Amino acid sequence: MYVLKIEHPVPNFEGWKQAFESDPVGREKSGVRRYRILRDVENRNFVTIDLEFDTREEAQGLLDAMRGVWSRVEGSVMTNPVSRISEAVDAREY
Repeated sequence: MYVLKIEHPVPNFEGWKQAFESDPVGREKSGVRRYRILRDVENRNFVTIDLEFDTREEAQGLLDAMRGVWSRVEGSVMTNPVSRISEAVDAREY
């Protein structure tokens, strides 16, 4: 499994969440199997999104599509996105 992690500040969490839910790139169609949104407990306007994929190519494809979205909404919906693709190599639940 591959995880695309995206982190960035948002000017308004509720506005950002609405934009996220509008799904401008078609997450499921792009291969997203699952996602998780994390919100910083001290800075409520900082979000982290983990998106899981079966393949590295799917993760890269969504990241490329997101870069296009970011270029249109930078400053209004979010700022300074940082992203990385990681391969899951171990996991355990207790």
